[in-house]
Amino acid sequence: MLPGIVVKPLSRHVDERGNFTEIFRSDMKDILGDDTIVQSNLSYSYPGVKRAWHRHERGQVDYFVCIGGAIKICAYDDATAELDEIVSSAASLQVVRIPGYYWHGFRVVGSEPATLVYFTTRLYDYKSPDELRRPWDDPTVVPKSINGKVNDPRVGKPWDWDFVLYK
Repeated sequence: MLPGIVVKPLSRHVDERGNFTEIFRSDMKDILGDDTIVQSNLSYSYPGVKRAWHRHERGQVDYFVCIGGAIKICAYDDATAELDEIVSSAASLQVVRIPGYYWHGFRVVGSEPATLVYFTTRLYDYKSPDELRRPWDDPTVVPKSINGKVNDPRVGKPWDWDFVLYK
């Protein structure tokens, strides 16, 4: 993984009433480090929707938790042309930490909508948003490696959010 990206599986506690999951605790230093969560947001997206690419230049870190459906989260480093791809779903809860200086976004995968709860380390500034954007299909996003692998068939080509690796 790119430096700073962390994936932490979450424990779901199941009993006859249903289930319970702790998403964040201030003592989860293995993922939070010195970060402090200051805002939480909810995103609901329809099948096939792509919400990419954007990045933050003022030190914001995002924490993604997919609580409904499934998403493919990607982070891309312009300097190294490394791309990390993480599939996250409600069926297997996890927190994905994305440092904001990487270009990042997600695509809904599967046939149902996805619900994403995400947490940030900076408040959204309505007057001066900390978001640089580029199109989801930007042809300059050309990974030299994907999840550290250089033999992935998608390496060396403009990133295709819709490419199905396993047919």
